[in-house]
Amino acid sequence: MSARPRTAKVWLLALTVFLVGIDENICTGILPAISNGLNVSMASAGQLTTVFSAVFALWAFTMAAWLSRHARRRALIVALVVFTLSNLVAAVAPGYAALFAARIAMGASCATIVLLCSRLATEITPPDYHGRAVGIIFMGISASLVLGVPLGMTLEHWAGWRAVFAAIALASAPLVFVLWRALPSGTPPAALTLRAYVRALAQPRRLAAQGVTIAMLGGHFTLFAYLVPYLQSLLAPSPDTMSLLFLAFGVAGVAGAWLGGWAADRAGPVASLLGCPSLFLVAMASVPLAAMAYQGDAWQVALFLVAMMIWGALSWSISPVVQNYLIRTAPQDAEANVGVNVAAMHVGVALGAGTGGALVDANALGLTPWVGCGLVALSVMCAWMATRTTRLAL
Repeated sequence: MSARPRTAKVWLLALTVFLVGIDENICTGILPAISNGLNVSMASAGQLTTVFSAVFALWAFTMAAWLSRHARRRALIVALVVFTLSNLVAAVAPGYAALFAARIAMGASCATIVLLCSRLATEITPPDYHGRAVGIIFMGISASLVLGVPLGMTLEHWAGWRAVFAAIALASAPLVFVLWRALPSGTPPAALTLRAYVRALAQPRRLAAQGVTIAMLGGHFTLFAYLVPYLQSLLAPSPDTMSLLFLAFGVAGVAGAWLGGWAADRAGPVASLLGCPSLFLVAMASVPLAAMAYQGDAWQVALFLVAMMIWGALSWSISPVVQNYLIRTAPQDAEANVGVNVAAMHVGVALGAGTGGALVDANALGLTPWVGCGLVALSVMCAWMATRTTRLAL
């Protein structure tokens, strides 16, 4: 197969996870509307992100072995059908409990989709393209912030939050047929064994690399899950301005996902794993510092926007960096390692959203970026532990 068809299929997979990314992050953008619409607290509405990520993490970890025994195309189609139906349920949910249940189904189906798309992207591309292939997949997720979340916020402003979930369901339904025709049926790869998971979890360096993902995304989502109320408390932006801020954040995220994949291939797995969380710590700390200096002047607005975009860019670079490191250091266990990492991503998201929710409940919204920085500092330590015995080898 030539490089062009392979690349085209990777981009199709990226389009699929683009919709998944909208579902995962949309509650962040419409948090106040859900809180008011269902008459629940802001922290309770924020837990819709937490439960999504917790289910995502548990499902990705426990189901990776089962998925390895089945043809990927069929499993992907089934997951897309469940994804579509769960969004329809969310759109008509009569109360918080029903929406909470729909988010559980979304988390499980989205975990399946991301896990399958990440592995398919590396299977249909040559080894020297793996980092960029995974980067393209996560560009799909970060692109959901560029188009999905701002458009979702705009749609919510005009038609209500239920219309957002209905629109996601209507957009995802055609992909069921497109992917069925575009992807080869294939045969399932060799089934994962318990021994492969034991190796993935028993190696200290691999566990430390997974810790980079958990701690860095945990720190990120401590603030990001409550970014709308945080920005409202600082800047009091209009709905249109808020959408533009998320648009800028998302554009930076797309660039960061590509940059992470490029760095993983060009700079090497060790240098990129060490550099990414270190740079992210500096970038995240710059956001509250820029906010503290904000007095409404144009140059201060620009400074805050630049800090926010750098933070956004680096936040989405970690997934291709860590997954490329795991694939390169243990190619024989790539399936198990990537499955664990997809779960680890959402352990981090759940950790961050839960931590941020606890701070919001304690009326400490302003502390979310600083507590997040503390978690990111742990990711820097994990990166050092993961690479200290492999610097010469790689």
